[in-house]
Amino acid sequence: MTPITRPLTPFEGQKPGTSGLRKKTRVFMQEGYLEAFVQSTFNAIGGVAGKTFVVGGDGRFFNAEAIQTILRMAAAQGAARCIVGQNGLLSTPAASNLIRQRKADGGLILSASHNPGGIDADFGLKYNISNGGPAPESVTAAMFEQTQSVSEYTTLDSADLDLSALGEVALGSMTVEIVDPVTDYAALMQELFDFKAISDLIAGGFTLRFDAMHAVTGPYAKAILEGMLGAPEGTVMNGTPSVDFGKGHPDPNPIWAKPLVDLVMSEDGPDFAAASDGDGDRNMILGKGVYVTPSDSLAVLAANAHLAPGYKRGLAGVARSMPTSRAADRVAEKLGIASFETPTGWKFFGNLLDAGKATLCGEESAGTGSDHVREKDGLWAVILWLNILAERKVSVKDILKDHWRTYGRDYYSRHDYEAVDAAAAEAMMADMNARLGDLPGTQVGNPPKTIAAADQFSYTDPVDGSVSNNQGLRLLFADDSRAVMRLSGTGTEGATVRVYLERYEPADGDLEGETQAALVDLAKAVNALTGLSERTGRASPDVMT
Repeated sequence: MTPITRPLTPFEGQKPGTSGLRKKTRVFMQEGYLEAFVQSTFNAIGGVAGKTFVVGGDGRFFNAEAIQTILRMAAAQGAARCIVGQNGLLSTPAASNLIRQRKADGGLILSASHNPGGIDADFGLKYNISNGGPAPESVTAAMFEQTQSVSEYTTLDSADLDLSALGEVALGSMTVEIVDPVTDYAALMQELFDFKAISDLIAGGFTLRFDAMHAVTGPYAKAILEGMLGAPEGTVMNGTPSVDFGKGHPDPNPIWAKPLVDLVMSEDGPDFAAASDGDGDRNMILGKGVYVTPSDSLAVLAANAHLAPGYKRGLAGVARSMPTSRAADRVAEKLGIASFETPTGWKFFGNLLDAGKATLCGEESAGTGSDHVREKDGLWAVILWLNILAERKVSVKDILKDHWRTYGRDYYSRHDYEAVDAAAAEAMMADMNARLGDLPGTQVGNPPKTIAAADQFSYTDPVDGSVSNNQGLRLLFADDSRAVMRLSGTGTEGATVRVYLERYEPADGDLEGETQAALVDLAKAVNALTGLSERTGRASPDVMT
């Protein structure tokens, strides 16, 4: 097969965000669009000759076609090997594990994570580096620079490969290795967790449900939960991956996974329930009658991780994204270990994990993980919770209440205003930034709340010294409550304004209030200060988690 070089005209707006490039599916399907971004990625990493890559995705619409394009381009440009999940499927954490286990040079992961799928929905592609984690800002900046000047791409004129058959096949001089997407990941979970203890828990009558949301974790959950751990058939709901996620929204939160929430909140609901998202890197945890916020989940896992074999030696440290509640910090302080506050985006945890400074990491957006891979990992979090429940032999609700009685409770919620006018959202944030220096000492809201400090979060990486500025607007109040505002980089339409609200209640305070009621005064104060409702045209958030 002779490589073919074809001309390209650069496309505007191919700037990778915190999780790669996300656009509408039809945008990616434009002639030359995918090729331009892939070629720019290859150029930014110094070419692909002689290198090995992992390739796979969450199975959404256009996933299979895009993988064939990537393989042809990699083969034409001299890559030695591409390791591909069977039928093009790989969860994001499983891809990270494969990159690490096989010592690959990097990986191309096709996903728009928790965004909807389909020809009229969303698509995404990101590049992960050799440690298995998302490309750092230095690499994504180089990729974006290449997208602005790329003028040609090189590919093969070849038929599609059959990605359903396990084994090796040649594509030009490159070897394409098609692997079972679950095997290596399941083996890693067995190393980390006490599968016998969890199996015994389930055999003893403990009931659970896992909602795969018609997404990539279905095969993983069926193999591990129903197969290896002995949960009854049917434990995994919506377990067959679909190109449009069953026409649903594969975001594991109480809004989009409402049937699961309703089930676990019912009188005869299961003891434990969980869900994961499109590409398997996020999770939602529930117990009978209780929803565990992602921030609380990270804190509980940090306090109890030593109960699982893979973490019995304790934790080096805990890291959280800045908007995530400070609950994990309180655990780290009590354990006498380091805690880190980073910008949003899993790539910022990579250096901490590689340097051995942190063991557990988490984000309020339902992502938790550890140093076993360099991505957040939804199913890992579920199995760690099961391991803790097997050891402690109490309910999820009891674990949560005990945690609050020990550390206090951070009442916490994220309010999303989705697909608002981008210009209006940016103007609001610009106005707030201009006022930051004048805000300390002022009072807002009714009853009035005093602003103690206000800033734009900046982060200096403690490992390599790199600096990331303008990572979110922070408002710190005199009563130790906190609000954070950011424009999200994960949407594909308009702007998403995210407001993060947090109020701490000490261990001897009111620990069992309703979250939104506990935060209502703080929410009103932020709205009064920013003019959020007037500027966005929204009387209330689209989603509250």
